Amino acid sequence: MIIRSAMELGAAVKARRKALGEDQAALAVRVGVSRQWISALENGKSTLELGLVLQTLKALDMPLSTSSGQSTPAVPPAPRTDLNALINAARRR
Repeated sequence: MIIRSAMELGAAVKARRKALGEDQAALAVRVGVSRQWISALENGKSTLELGLVLQTLKALDMPLSTSSGQSTPAVPPAPRTDLNALINAARRR
């Protein structure tokens, strides 16, 4: 998906949150912001702090990428961590 505006980003965040069955308050707790902040993001407010926007995308497992016309990414993606496997392994100890 190509996002060209704060409104489009907000709509994508809202769609992902709803697809996960999460309400704004629960997402806000996970990100460490207020429910009103999540609402502002979803409504396309363009002056929100970038770091918090990135934290929100991470919490929703919405990777952010850029396209430079190259066939390979400029920065290799970080390996995914299976949190359930880590928790289960810790419980078995």
